[in-house]
This record gives sequence, C-alpha cells and structure tokens, in this order.
Amino acid sequence: MAGSNKGPIETLIVAVPETAGSALYGMVDVLLAAGNIWQTLVRTEPEQRLFQIRIVAPTREAFKCGHGIPVAPDFSVADNPKARILILPELWLGPDEDLHGRYPELMEWICRKYKEGTLLYSACSGTVMLAETGLLDGCEATSHWGYQDLFGKRYPKIRFRPEPNLVFADPAGRIVTAGGTTSWHDLAIHIISRHCSPGEALRIAKVYLLKWHGEGQLPYATLVRRNPHADSVVRTCEQWLSHHFRETDAIRQVIELSKIPERTLKRRFKAATGSTLIEYLQNLRVEEAKRLLESGSMPVDEISVEVGYEDPSFFRRLFKRLTGLSPSQYRRMFQPVFRASETIE
Repeated sequence: MAGSNKGPIETLIVAVPETAGSALYGMVDVLLAAGNIWQTLVRTEPEQRLFQIRIVAPTREAFKCGHGIPVAPDFSVADNPKARILILPELWLGPDEDLHGRYPELMEWICRKYKEGTLLYSACSGTVMLAETGLLDGCEATSHWGYQDLFGKRYPKIRFRPEPNLVFADPAGRIVTAGGTTSWHDLAIHIISRHCSPGEALRIAKVYLLKWHGEGQLPYATLVRRNPHADSVVRTCEQWLSHHFRETDAIRQVIELSKIPERTLKRRFKAATGSTLIEYLQNLRVEEAKRLLESGSMPVDEISVEVGYEDPSFFRRLFKRLTGLSPSQYRRMFQPVFRASETIE
C-alpha cells in the first residue's frame, strides 16, 4: 500500500467559516482510520497510518464553522504547508451564493499548490470554492445538483455535470470533484483506493458502512426548482401547469392562457425558468410519478396514465432519462425510506 514505505501521505483539508463541520471532520476521521481501524477490528494485520491529515485555513486563529462547530487550524495559507493532497469539503452556501471576493489569499494559494503538483479534490459545494480559483475553467466538474443553475450563471466556462458522483477534470485526475453532500463518502473511497489500495478502500467502506453512489445524483435531484423571476405571464403559466400537468393537452391550454404568441411564450418561458415549456411539463409529471412510486404500490403503467402519458413505454424511457433509473428501480431504492419515515411517525 502507498504510504507504507514512504510514510503517511501528507493531506491538507481547507476550512473556512462556511465549511460544513460534518464533511470536514468526517473526512478527517475516515482518512485517519485507513490502515488501522479494520486491522484493529479483525486483529490480522499490523496497523499503520496511511494519511497525515492537517487543517489549513486563511489564518491560524480558531473559529467556528457551519452550525457553530469549532475548528483549530494546523496551518494558515501563509505557512504554505507542503502536501500531496488538498481537499475542499462541503460549504454551507445558498443555491445562488458564490464566493466571489471572499478569501483572495486562499484562492491564490490553492492555485499555487496546484502548480506545485498537489492533487485537488472537492466535495459537494466545495467545488464552488474550486470554481472561484479559475482552475476548472474549460473542464468538466460536478457538485450538488442544487448548484446547477449557479454554475450556469456564475461559472459558464465550466462544463457542469449534475448526474455523476465523481468527475475527473483532466485525464490525469489532478482535479477530481464529487457530487452532493454525502458524496464525500465516495470521494474518501476514491482517495483511499487511488493512493493506498482498492482493498483498503473496501475495508474502510465495510467498517463505516459507506455506500458507493454508482447510480449518480439524478435519482436524488428534484426536477422542479422555482427560479425567481419578474415575468408575470410566465409565473401564471407555471402556477397553472402545477395544477393541470396531468391534462393531455396542457401545452395547448397554457399557450391559450398566456394570451401571447406561442413563439413569444416559449422564448420568455425558457429565459425566465431555464427550461422549455415541454421540459417543464415533463419535469412536473416525472416528479409526481416519483411521489407515487415512493409512497404506494400503483403499477407503473397506471402511474404513466395518472401523470399524463398514455404510452407507458415512452413514460419509462423519459423517467429513465431524467432520473437515471427505471421506475421499478426507483421504487426499490426510495420506497423503503418512505416506509421507514411512516413507521417513525
């Protein structure tokens, strides 16, 4: 395993007041456990430390990150500590909130570490911090699906992909971004597999009950997001569709309701919501289908008709394209969660 002969792999994790404490300390805990926790439990192999973890922040002063969790940095960026790996964990940021103008010294330092050969990893909204450095311009990247619109508006040079759990920004994997929230689990498994061994990554996954999200993020993403805008005609159409999306001629009716030319409505609707009229209608229908799959036992063909599609085969193809799963797979994945929440209540 890497790290056994050369010593632990020097790893830095960035922390700022916006950092999510669970992601920060979860990553610290899991990486520090690599090489020793499984060995302690099964008593069959000698223990070893595979990663040396340090927290770096804009200054060395102690502070509180998200939800008031205390952080005592080991280094400031001015210390310029050496590291093989630099991790940017999740941040508490709103869906329209970027880091423009914040932490300029930190952004410059991240760029410097990259030029020195440090490998960069980001999890969830940590990719927003990485985007602010400019290092992702012209590259593919992922983050939580809720930041898709933010990346489109603030970081248009980045090819944002909301569906995968991990994305390599370059063929060599010098920059790797992970998807939403608990995707730091996938990132930790990847880091351990890449820098230590696949076997050790598997052992850590077994100890911590970590699941590799091979299905990506699409099954978890909500398809209907309300984008604030000032177009009252489009807003009226959105409201009407939210109550009448099941009707087979919903598009025709909403065009009549708007009292403006069809081409004009379609152009204004796309500009205001980011979706075409047909995409918006499809999203509403699939969201309702997801709710029915989660909460009941209605057959898929009946759900197809219930949400407005008389052709079940078309519905299945559309559902798979928008969620990454077939309706049956989606039900198997999420209905147990719904049933568990009912039991608790």
